[in-house]
Amino acid sequence: MTSLVGLHRVLEPAGVLPQAAWRLDARPEIAANEVRIRVERLNLDAASFRQLWEKHGGDGDAVRAEVLEIIATRGKMQNPVTGSGGMLIGTVEEAGPRSPLGLRPGQRVATLVSLTLTPLVVTDGLARWDGRSEQVPCEGHAILFARSIAAVLPEDEDPQLSLAVLDVCGAPALTARVVSRYVADRAREGDARPVTVAVIGGAGKSGSLSLAAARRAGAARTVGVVPVAAERDALTAAGLADAVALADARDPVAVSTAVTTALGVPADVTVVCVDVPGCEHGAILATADGGTVVFFSMATSFAGAALGAEGLAADVTMLVGNGYVPGHAELALGLLRAEPGVRRLFESRLAAD
Repeated sequence: MTSLVGLHRVLEPAGVLPQAAWRLDARPEIAANEVRIRVERLNLDAASFRQLWEKHGGDGDAVRAEVLEIIATRGKMQNPVTGSGGMLIGTVEEAGPRSPLGLRPGQRVATLVSLTLTPLVVTDGLARWDGRSEQVPCEGHAILFARSIAAVLPEDEDPQLSLAVLDVCGAPALTARVVSRYVADRAREGDARPVTVAVIGGAGKSGSLSLAAARRAGAARTVGVVPVAAERDALTAAGLADAVALADARDPVAVSTAVTTALGVPADVTVVCVDVPGCEHGAILATADGGTVVFFSMATSFAGAALGAEGLAADVTMLVGNGYVPGHAELALGLLRAEPGVRRLFESRLAAD
């Protein structure tokens, strides 16, 4: 029986969903409710790429070899250490007659579901990738299920740029939702306090979009926290935050001090967009009682976050950014088009890669 969520593609262990599976069936033949994509480019998630890069000491050939091994062994791209994957762009080759995704052969699309649950085969040995960047040109095929999500790529944007934006489009969408609720609640209650937002990793892809989304949703004051002077200067020039602060996200006191100094108060909403472990306690300490911390990093230890909040007696709500909010692709692409600072940061990042 063909499952809407891809259970029929799970090879081992039996009974789990594709994301939790160790190995998937990535054969190219599709069921009536599936879609096959001819893959053009993968976008590895930041935490996964960083782990592979550090493990192999910056040896791009070794990184490439391990990515190939993971895909060949597991039938999907899921880093066994971080548990994360990424996403891809490609062209629809075949759509089953009962697929609800509305895709047609020939359309160029970005998958908005993780590579950790997407059956994937690579056929070119990643010969055009040097193993030194998150974006991976490749040839092969991938399978989308009935409950998968994909967005047709805009024809007026560079596909690599669109891929980079859509890879993190859940972050600005959830940030906007959380911030707008704070703004609406305070207006309804007659509370004149401004809504304040801190984004840790504000110069990165998800961070820059989250800052733009927070401002558009009504945040009165925002601060971007970055680790080095070059990122501080880039984010300042982009004009996406009211203040930019230097702090190591793994140093709780430094992060809290930087945020409180920049905003004058702890943040109502703190968004974590960094790809290194050990950033949970700083985000919690920087957030006001009754505030919200949104974790978008796959490097987050959720046990560490829960126990850390308990140990700090912090009355904060903690949310896991799951990458999906209705309308997230349109919102992120809209920010790219409307905010020159967002575009500059993304284009400079792609140029550096």
